[in-house]
Order: sequence, then C-alpha cells, then structure tokens
Amino acid sequence: MRSAIRRLLPYALRHRRRYAIGLTCVVITTVVALLSPWILKYAVDDLHRGVTRGKLAFYAALLLAAGIVGGTFRFLMRRIVIGASRDIEYDLRNDFFAKLQTLDLGYFQTRRTGDLMSRATNDLNAVRMMIGPAVMYSVNTVLIFAIATVLMLSIDPWLTVIALVPLPFVTISVRYFGTAIHRRFDRIQAQLSDLSAVVQEALAGVRVVRAYGQEASESARFRASNEEYVRRSRGLIRLQGLFFPSMTFFLGLGSLLVLWLGSRAVIEQRISLGEFVAFNAYLTMLSWPMIAFGWVTNMIQRGLASWQRMLEVLDAQPAITDAAARPALAGQPIQGGLEVRHLVFAYGDGRPVLEDVSFRAAPGETVALVGPTGSGKSSLLSLIPRLYDPPPGTVFVDGIDVREWPLDALRGAIGFVPQEAFLFSDRVAANIAFGAGGAAGGNGDELEPVRLAAGIARLDTDLAGFPAGYETLVGERGITLSGGQKQRTALARALMIDPRILILDDALSAVDTYTEEEILGRLRTFMRERTSLIVSHRISTVRSADLILVLDGGRIVERGTHDELVAQGGVYADLHRKQLLEEELAES
Repeated sequence: MRSAIRRLLPYALRHRRRYAIGLTCVVITTVVALLSPWILKYAVDDLHRGVTRGKLAFYAALLLAAGIVGGTFRFLMRRIVIGASRDIEYDLRNDFFAKLQTLDLGYFQTRRTGDLMSRATNDLNAVRMMIGPAVMYSVNTVLIFAIATVLMLSIDPWLTVIALVPLPFVTISVRYFGTAIHRRFDRIQAQLSDLSAVVQEALAGVRVVRAYGQEASESARFRASNEEYVRRSRGLIRLQGLFFPSMTFFLGLGSLLVLWLGSRAVIEQRISLGEFVAFNAYLTMLSWPMIAFGWVTNMIQRGLASWQRMLEVLDAQPAITDAAARPALAGQPIQGGLEVRHLVFAYGDGRPVLEDVSFRAAPGETVALVGPTGSGKSSLLSLIPRLYDPPPGTVFVDGIDVREWPLDALRGAIGFVPQEAFLFSDRVAANIAFGAGGAAGGNGDELEPVRLAAGIARLDTDLAGFPAGYETLVGERGITLSGGQKQRTALARALMIDPRILILDDALSAVDTYTEEEILGRLRTFMRERTSLIVSHRISTVRSADLILVLDGGRIVERGTHDELVAQGGVYADLHRKQLLEEELAES
C-alpha cells in the first residue's frame, strides 16, 4: 500500500502550489469556524449580565463577519483542492490511455475490454475522490479535532476527559470497518468490471445476438451479472450502515455525559453558562470530524483499492519495445525488401505455429500465401510489422532485422489490412485518412489523397451513390457498410500511408470476384515498386503473384509460381481444380 501511495505522489507534487494554497484556505476556514463558539461564549456571558441593543448588534456583527469570512475561504478551498484533483485525474487518464497504446496485442487478448474501461472510469473516479475531497476533509477534521480539544481543555479539563472517553471506541470501529470496506469495495469494482464487459460484448456483438435470436439470453446474462453487483454493493451498504451509526452512538454517549456533568458544573459555578454553551458547541463540532473521519477513511480505502487496480495496467510491461532498435535507422527510408530466414514461432503456450519458414521478396514483387485454416498464414504476416515479436535473426526488412528498426519507422512503412476490417464511428474520409494521421474533410485539396486511395480500392463508385459521399458517417465498427465496403475502406486506409510493404490478410474475401479483379489490377500499378504480401483462399487472387507459398501445419510445403505449382500436381493444384469445378457448377 505504501508503494502505491508513493506512485501517486508525483502526480500530486505537480500541483503542490495549488494544494498549498488550497490547504491554507482549509486552515483559515477551520480557524474561523472555531472562533464562532468562542464569540458565542463571550456573548452569552455578557448578555447574561444585561441585554442592550448595542451588545446584540456587536455580537451579531462578529458572528456575521465570521460566517462571511469562513464561507469565502470554504468556497476557495473546495475550488482549489478539488480543482487540483480534477487536473490530476486528467493527467492520470492521459497516462492510463497512453499506457494502453503501448501494450502489445497479447495483453489485450487476455483482458476484457469492459474491465479496462471500468478501470479507466470508475476506478479513476475513486482515485480522484481520494486525492481531492479526502485530502481536504482529512486536514479539516484533524485541525478541528486538535484545536477544539485544546479550547475545551481550557474551559474544563475534567469535562473534556469525560467527553473524549468514547473516542477510543470510535478509533477501533474505524480500524475494523475500514479494512472490511477496502476488501468489499475491491470485490465490487471487480464485479463492475465484469458487468461492463458483458455490456460491451453484447453491444459489440449485436449482429450475432440478433442473428441467433439470443436477446433473452444476453438479457439474462446481464441480469445475473447485475444482480451479483447489487448483492456485493448491498454487503458494502450494510457494512456502512453499521459503521456510521456505531460512531454516532459513541459520540452521542459523550454528549450525554457532558450534558449531565456540565450542567452540574454550571450550577456549582465551576464554569460559566457561556463556557458551557461554547463547550457544547465544540463537542458538536467534534462530532463532524469523527463522522468525516469515517467518510474519509471510506474514500481512502476505495481510492487505494482502485489505484492498485489501475497500477496493474500502468505497471504492465509491453512485450514489444524499441529496446533493440538502432536510433540511426529512425530517419532512414525503407525500400521494402523482405526476407524470412528459418523462422520458428510459437505463442505463449509454446506450441510452434510456424516451423522453418524461409522466403525472400524484393521491392516490386508480390508473395502470396495459400493454405488451410490454421496453417500459420496470419501469424506469419503479423510478425512483419511486429504485432508479435519474431525471434531475433529471422525476419528482415531491407536486410536489417525488424527488431532493429524503430517501431514508428517500421510500421509507418507497412500497410496492413486484416480480414476483419475495423472502422471507427466517424466519416468515411476520416477512416481512410486515419493511417496518415489526418482528418480529411470538405472538398478541397486535403480530400484528394483520400479520393486517390478510395479509387484504387474501388470504393469511389460506392461512395458516389451515397448522399453524403466521403462525409458519410460510419456506424460503430462500420455497421452501416457492407462487408465488402468495409474491407475496401480498410484497404484505402492502408494505401493512404503510401506503404513500401502492403500486407493483405484475406482482405478481399467479402468482395465479389469481378470487383476483386478490378482492385488487383489497380493495385499492380500502385505497387509496381513496392512489396506485396497477399493471403487468400481464392486462386484468382494469387495466380499473378511472383511467388506463391503453400503452408500446411506451419511449414511451407510448396513454393513457386501459379503455373509451376499447377504442374507439380500437389496441394495447390488440388485447390485449383476444386475452385475451377466450383466455378463451372456456379455457371451452370
């Protein structure tokens, strides 16, 4: 826990000046608030000796001035301290999101999106409450308790001791309940993450849910997760329901003793009536620190639990870094030469998915990968832009190990189009310009590169039929577009960055053969001096490639041109014959 707090200190120290001013305002607010009962003490004793209009006006003016000054500084302390906590929240949110951007694909494949979203929202809010209101009220309550106790001792030490007798029980109560609250709130946040994940998955997979008529099942799944969240929350509520009344009981017991013994002290004239009134006012003020202490403890326990959950993400180490990169390569242009040497690759389970894979492609050449599902085609492609890290000395770009290229330089030269195209909830033009870091819009020169890329992807004819054209808003994950339109938008996005290496991972599977032929024809001109890697299950897509690799079980079982592989009569030839037969049957 101490290490977690130390990790949070640098964020607070960035705003130490504001915290210093804000906490000064807290001190002034507290001192002014504690002056009011002392003014009241003199007023009661003075008025007890005789009431005059002048006395009433004088003491009323003093109390009014104390109220105005206290209210002003109370406003300032809230604005400054809570404002600083909002700025720290801003810094934390930026750092949290920036950290997520550095983590590798493997990290996200083992985490649920809803859980990460919950940490970035609910947990972050709990941390803000800990470094804002909790800090402010901690200082406030400590000062009130310390100064009020000193003033009460100056009035009657014995009566003060009687009034403070219940406080050890309050401390024990806070210690017990604070630990239990921390533990239960941690479980609640974990369940809230699960609940968020259920909602996110249901919304992201709404097409599948509708297609299979599983709306009722998803509602039941959400209801079960929601009921568990409510059950855990009720456990915390019951705990808090015991916490605050127990504190109130002990504090009320002290007030009862003071009322009984203090009234006797007034009768015996050991203290004046004004002092008794002031003493009770300070005792009442002590009730707030004790209650606030419990509330602050609750916030701190919640905040620490949430901060530890956030640290799990902030402390995660990305598997893919620039640790082996050569800085001198940062400004060196990539030509696109590609070579794979005796590549053996396995995921976390240690089972090899690629074994002894070797091939070479010069700039301007096209290499096609063909093979059954699970043969390692997509895994091979993902190693080139280092979405996963290949073993050292196995994958080279321009004769240099890809691990030595800075990630920005390497990925900036590669256009990657996966089979499952992902589009953002934005305009078509913005989705195409995404890879180039632009936000293309309007009808000026800034839209021309988008038009060129869309033309090569043969998306221009589709957009011509849309009322808003390139300004057409795309629904979440491109739900308003057809599968072929999404794939072609993703292809145009890859072409926008003017890549030296273009990777198409079955990126035209949802496009009809006629449109595919037209796209490939346009791509040949565009990729004349660039390297292309194409994965496809269609022979028509790969037949013009300079080199075709047939993968099976993670190994290259055949290699050559289309004509060479057909002549060999192997796996590729069988696939070719089957597709020819399917075409003949379709035509008949």
